[in-house]
Amino acid sequence: MRGRPDGSQKKRLLTTFVLVGAALLFLYLYFGSQSEGESAIEYGSRSLRKLGSSYLGGDDESDLGSKQDEFKFGLDDEDGIVPKSFPVCDDRYSELIPCLDRHLIYQMRLKLDLSLMEHYERHCPLPERRFNCLIPPPNGYKVPIKWPKSRDEVWKANIPHTHLAHEKSDQNWMVVKGEKIVFPGGGTHFHYGADKYIKSLANMLNFSKDNMNNEGNLRTVLDVGCGVASFGGYLLSSDIIAMSLAPNDVHQNQIQFALERGIPAYLGVLGTKRLPYPSRSFELAHCSRCRIDWLQRDGILLLELDRLLRPGGYFAYSSPEAYAQDEEDLRIWKEMSALVERMCWKIAAKRNQTVIWVKPLTNDCYLERAPGTQPPLCRSDDDPDAVYGVNMEACITPYSDHDHSSKGSGLAPWPARLTSPPPRLADFGYSSDMFEKDTEMWRKRVENYWDLLSPKISANTIRNVMDMKANLGSFGAALGNKDVWVMNVVPEDGPNTLKLIYDRGLIGSIHNWCEAYSTYPRTYDLLHASNVFSEIIEKKGCSGEDLLIEIDRILRPTGFLIVRDKKPVIDFVKKYLPAIHWETVAVADSPSESDGDDVVLIVQKKLWLTSESLRETD
Repeated sequence: MRGRPDGSQKKRLLTTFVLVGAALLFLYLYFGSQSEGESAIEYGSRSLRKLGSSYLGGDDESDLGSKQDEFKFGLDDEDGIVPKSFPVCDDRYSELIPCLDRHLIYQMRLKLDLSLMEHYERHCPLPERRFNCLIPPPNGYKVPIKWPKSRDEVWKANIPHTHLAHEKSDQNWMVVKGEKIVFPGGGTHFHYGADKYIKSLANMLNFSKDNMNNEGNLRTVLDVGCGVASFGGYLLSSDIIAMSLAPNDVHQNQIQFALERGIPAYLGVLGTKRLPYPSRSFELAHCSRCRIDWLQRDGILLLELDRLLRPGGYFAYSSPEAYAQDEEDLRIWKEMSALVERMCWKIAAKRNQTVIWVKPLTNDCYLERAPGTQPPLCRSDDDPDAVYGVNMEACITPYSDHDHSSKGSGLAPWPARLTSPPPRLADFGYSSDMFEKDTEMWRKRVENYWDLLSPKISANTIRNVMDMKANLGSFGAALGNKDVWVMNVVPEDGPNTLKLIYDRGLIGSIHNWCEAYSTYPRTYDLLHASNVFSEIIEKKGCSGEDLLIEIDRILRPTGFLIVRDKKPVIDFVKKYLPAIHWETVAVADSPSESDGDDVVLIVQKKLWLTSESLRETD
């Protein structure tokens, strides 16, 4: 006879369920709370394989990051604990630009005016929303083709986007040929080649031998809405350097293509904020069917170009408004002509589909305008060189008394301009002697860098270079005899020496290294950080680990980082090399006593792919 159940078994079972449920709830709350700001770390909990002579498919199957619990991020330096490996972001973030991430805009529910292009401007994530993981290369990634061959072709796997080739097939922007994307040199306005178009512009301006550099007097150019930057790419052979500018818009990846080709370029937009360049930086601004409404908001975008142009600078405008005869185009042309006339611009040349205006050399025309003429002159307390996060103003920037009396920029022709003391040195209280000593000091330092790099590089290994704290631009000037170009970055809160850099015939931008830079991943071959880490960590209190991850994002695989800093900073960076998959090339004390106790560290970024990428490409 079976006994009556007394319920003890049910109680024991119930107790077990309760305990298991409590444990699961605890785990969920503990790890779930951590993951709210670290979703990228979850995505990155995958293994890496280093690619190289001893790794691909070899015996070394060491897991470089597969165990999430081995990752300890952001611990104090004094603890002496560093991560074994930074995690890897999910493959969908292989082209992440943290401060130009539209997904972030949606998540943060930012209320932006799309008609003013605010959604293409910089909106950086808060620290708790940053991606603390390494950006993986796309499947099949290859070391980029070297300059100058890269001007005309790149690996399709490196930028696997071919929609522009189809959309612009009749304009010769780019053509897909097997494993490569080829650039015939065409554009929306110059289907038959940028070289012929550039020569025609020089001919319109009566420049000697139809050479656009005008015997060295035209050196820096701003190309607005640049497409894949063929215009800037073909200017280089004339000793002209262009800042090719475009947003991450419907023509996605155009700036990425430009940088992959080895052509200077920057992600930016004429929206509500000033472009990150000082006043009087460019001899020529160019817009070839750039789809910009220049009449909006009292001509504020055209006035931003006016701020950036040097005295006597040109604006070359190729667009239907310059030649079409339909009613709407005629209306736009009439209103635009009236606007630039009030801005004191004059037509330098007009032919077929292109008009070139020239900016005045002095303030005379501004002072002769009738009272109340619009646009007005900017307020006397407006600093035309304050640009980082500063709103544009619908006003004309007049020249200083010195520039007005000089009747021009006073710059030497290129290439003498590179080493001649710029006239605006006096704005900073610098003497010509200080400038020349700085130039010579960096010439010696760069010579030393190349000696240390020599076992790893050949003549065409390095093309795209960034100086993360450029000061007077002498590092970039010392590279003038090499086939490279330099993006000179000047801190947003220090002396705005970027205008001196432009006066030397170089280019650059203002930036705060507590935030991500406006470029795609894998776009530079060499980054130079002279006292950048000590300033970011000690003076600004920002994260050194975040800066390392950002540098890794910007560097191409097999690219180099040169750190010049105090020994504690060098030791800090060296501790993280295994975690970030970099290797030491050289460590050296500064050879000159004038360098104080600075130490030089040169590292190289390894080429790696995620294990998923390897499986997909097998």
